[in-house]
Amino acid sequence: MAIAATKTRAGRPRAGTMLLYAALSAGALLMATPLLMMLLTVIVSVSVTALILFTSSLGGYIFAKFSFPGKNLLFTLLLATLMVPFPVILVPIYLIVNKLGMLNSLLALIVPSMVSAFGIFLMRQFVAAIPDDLIDAARLDGASEWTIFWQLIRPQLGPAMATLGIFTFMSSWNDYLWPLVAINDQDKMTLPLALSFFNTAHSTRYDLVMAASVLVILPIIVVFLFFQRHFINAMVLSGVKG
Repeated sequence: MAIAATKTRAGRPRAGTMLLYAALSAGALLMATPLLMMLLTVIVSVSVTALILFTSSLGGYIFAKFSFPGKNLLFTLLLATLMVPFPVILVPIYLIVNKLGMLNSLLALIVPSMVSAFGIFLMRQFVAAIPDDLIDAARLDGASEWTIFWQLIRPQLGPAMATLGIFTFMSSWNDYLWPLVAINDQDKMTLPLALSFFNTAHSTRYDLVMAASVLVILPIIVVFLFFQRHFINAMVLSGVKG
């Protein structure tokens, strides 16, 4: 992709490749300010990732360490939602978001993604491996349930949270279908939407399309490289537990 961006349509190396990337970054070729779209995408992706990490770790702790009527049935129903494709629930989500008055705003992209069934399942598996004696000792010392979760359970979920964070950030960053439905204004578009419109406007300029694609995927590469060590640790721990 990056190599294709440095060549002309005839396949010859293009002079001033860095100028090409600079022009894209400066907004000379995109329909709207790319820095604004980058900022909006970062806000949405970081917000969704943070909310899912919190709700998943809390939900995983509840399902792993608490007993209440219907827990197994509720957890089974939660896992069953993983088999439902997103297009099936697209219309109900749209109607709910519309009733809440959040359409065509960043809240429309953040609020429906606050909870992840896969995230709760992943965190439950990790929390289940934490000894119950450790939690009981904290309760005997007078720690509240919130203190136990925040100061005892959460720090031990670092590898799992890093893994879930990578997957969630990548999914939110690359999300195209729901922003396409929920966002109408061009100045509120995320980068995947902007890239799609850019590809349509410059369908014959493959060098520009490839250059824009490289700029879009760079943040994902940076995030993965930053959390790579934690991701590998999570894979090793899951293999040991298995």
